[in-house]
Amino acid sequence: MNDIKLGFDLTIEQSQKLVMTPELIQAIQILQFNTQELDAFVQEQLLVNPVLEQDQSAPSNPEAETSEKEREKLDWKEFIRNGSYDDISYRGYRDKDEERSDSFERYVTNEVTLPEHLMFQYQFATVDKGCRRVGKYIIESLDENGYMTSTVEEISRATGVREEKVGEALDIIHGFDPAGVGARDLSECLQLQLAARKELTPQMEEIITHHLEDIANNRLSAVARDTGMTVLQVQEAADVIRTLEPKPGRQFASQMETKYVIPDVIVEKIDNDYVVIINESSTPHLTISSYYKGLLGKAEKDQQLSDYLSERVSSANWLIKSIEQRKQTIYNVVSAVVKYQRDFFDLGSKHLKTLTLKDIAEELGIHESTVSRSISGKYLQCPRGVFEIKYFFSAGVSDEVGEGVSSNSIKEFIKEIVEGEDRHKPYSDQAMVSILKDKGFNISRRTVAKYRDELGILSSSKRKRY
Repeated sequence: MNDIKLGFDLTIEQSQKLVMTPELIQAIQILQFNTQELDAFVQEQLLVNPVLEQDQSAPSNPEAETSEKEREKLDWKEFIRNGSYDDISYRGYRDKDEERSDSFERYVTNEVTLPEHLMFQYQFATVDKGCRRVGKYIIESLDENGYMTSTVEEISRATGVREEKVGEALDIIHGFDPAGVGARDLSECLQLQLAARKELTPQMEEIITHHLEDIANNRLSAVARDTGMTVLQVQEAADVIRTLEPKPGRQFASQMETKYVIPDVIVEKIDNDYVVIINESSTPHLTISSYYKGLLGKAEKDQQLSDYLSERVSSANWLIKSIEQRKQTIYNVVSAVVKYQRDFFDLGSKHLKTLTLKDIAEELGIHESTVSRSISGKYLQCPRGVFEIKYFFSAGVSDEVGEGVSSNSIKEFIKEIVEGEDRHKPYSDQAMVSILKDKGFNISRRTVAKYRDELGILSSSKRKRY
């Protein structure tokens, strides 16, 4: 039996590993935030760190920033005392009484919601007290599309009003603008609209009541057979039905919070070049409060206060540097995208090339995950419109010369083919494969069908006109 020797040895080894510090995690989160998320995060930090203040005075000037190494060497207490924070992130404190151009009144909206629009009409209707109360209940219970969410029986029980009175109030609301509001289902909604236009014939009523699904699937021959109408008559009826609004309430302001797209980057064409500009209005500008400058005298004699200020200022500095790094990374990524997709900006979406995260990562010498985070939820405004930056990244196919063509570009060609087809003999997916092949794109029928579905284009059988 061999002896087993137990003991302890003291050795020194070197190893490399990535430590995810709280500061590094914060920097990664800030890069990934979209404009609204970043603003919410900054507002939270303004609450928890009294050293921070938001300064909306001047735009960024990257050339005025000190390097990261220089910032690390700064004595922050001395830095604040001397009032040396005059670059983009450390602008001097602005007096709160200073006139601001971004007053609250500029953002007050006068958009009308559906309930407000209906209640305005209902106040002029001739109804008794009980009917008025139940009408208000009905209006307030409509969904955002203008449909009833409760039955007459349920409304009667909830309001303590007879069902006949509920029906009277509902009939009055059915006569309001927009036509179709207060309907219990799609069929009733469409019939109310036709009645308001005085176009609700017995044939239209029968088609809407019993054959809406056939109309949606372009099965016009089946409708003609069941109704005794000709196919041409059914098609004319279908054309009228398609002019109606299936969601009459959606034209009004939503009662939910409206979120607007704020472009993070603006691309402008100057002479023959495209210039990338970071949208400063979408980026919070932070500064260190001058109030704490007055505390530094006390801090020198109070170690606890000195430690607190140092920790808060260090945290504020890291946040500001992370926001500036976010801006620089987004600028670098978008500049590389614009350079690669020059044909799109010059000629349009049909000239969009295939582009992957790896392509940009290798171009900039950064990790793919960094590219992914820098474009997530971000938008670009250019002369051709506002696009999510992800739009410029997509796989695709090779053209006849072996150059990659984006799937979004192929979709534009498909859309163009459908818009130019004979509506009586629409192109099948296989026919579009042949047309695309003639244009130099080798693509399967299954892929054409997939792209067509993503564009919301119906199949050839449903697009056919008689």
